[in-house]
Amino acid sequence: MEKILIIDDSEVIRNLLKEYLLESGYKVELAFDGQEGIEKVLANDYFAIFCDIHMPRKNGYQVFSESIKAKPYLHFIMTDSLPDELAEMALNEGARQCLTKPFDLNQIRDVLGKIPTKVHDE
Repeated sequence: MEKILIIDDSEVIRNLLKEYLLESGYKVELAFDGQEGIEKVLANDYFAIFCDIHMPRKNGYQVFSESIKAKPYLHFIMTDSLPDELAEMALNEGARQCLTKPFDLNQIRDVLGKIPTKVHDE
């Protein structure tokens, strides 16, 4: 069973994604801000990471940038209500996609379906 991390300061978004992903057969962990997200990424292995762009302590671009330096194989899906230059920078540097909130849960299924399931080599 693959593990997914959701990093978002919105409890509503965290819970919505968590419920959908659990029902889809994934293990799910949560982080409520960017700093906690970075700590979890560095301490664990994840199949994919859903990361909000605008959060306290560290923004989503900082989470993405710091995380892929340590683990370049990570699959980041950025999320935001109003994607801006931070989302564009993450996309240009390798994030898989940026989903605009409110997103359709079918978008979650589609983006996860495009991620290769091959186990990474560390």
